[in-house]
Amino acid sequence: MRPRSLPHALIALTCTLLGSPLATATAQHRPTPASGVELVRQMHDAYDGKWFRTLTFVQRTTIRRPDSAARVATWYEALLAPDRLRIDIGSPSEGNGVITTADSTYVVRGGKVVRTEADGNPFIPFVSAVYAQPVERTMQQLEPYHFDMSRVRSDTWQGRRVFVVGARDASDLQSPQFWVDAERLVLVRMLLPLSQAADAKPADIQLDKYVALDRGWLATKVVMYQNGLARQTEEYSDWHSDMTLDPRLFDAPQWSSVPHWTKTHTPQ
Repeated sequence: MRPRSLPHALIALTCTLLGSPLATATAQHRPTPASGVELVRQMHDAYDGKWFRTLTFVQRTTIRRPDSAARVATWYEALLAPDRLRIDIGSPSEGNGVITTADSTYVVRGGKVVRTEADGNPFIPFVSAVYAQPVERTMQQLEPYHFDMSRVRSDTWQGRRVFVVGARDASDLQSPQFWVDAERLVLVRMLLPLSQAADAKPADIQLDKYVALDRGWLATKVVMYQNGLARQTEEYSDWHSDMTLDPRLFDAPQWSSVPHWTKTHTPQ
């Protein structure tokens, strides 16, 4: 039996958390943001102080090339909000991987930094940074990807209403653009080149199978398509949020200076 006096705001919050028809109806009537900046601000405000600060998960990574068989590997990933992601490629004991931020990448081999690149990870601003830092900082991190923030429209993606930022119209799948679920305010699709080469074709990156965490949401499957081919598929398992992680894990020169998080998983 539903209490007759339940405040409207509490009903709305409960329905949002449970994904009920009322929450869906609310999303259907949410006004289309006037700009991409306004949408980013809505994302931030919806989860400010309510998003995970750390995240760990195991990733099954399938990489396909047009002229070769698929290669499957296990990656171990850890995130420290707002914008540091560590990826151990293969067994953590081998000391191989990368640390990425919104604007830099540090490549590690055998526990040592072998290369630094002034090229960031386009996922970083959307995974946690947008919810954990000032909007102005997020906008600075998005600048290199050339999303046209003046272009915003409503659309439907996998049966859910979304806001699309950057595309000229519904037929445009070439311009850099990002798609945000209108109810949950999380990224569900992004189209942009993954290379800085002048002739680089846009990749169609799709984020799927979202699960609710204690704080925030996590897409547990990511597929990157290029020329119609699923070039990289990421499937997550054993995820944990808001674990205690040593910040030195995210400092590339100190890659092996502390025990790996797989050995020290301690819930807060």
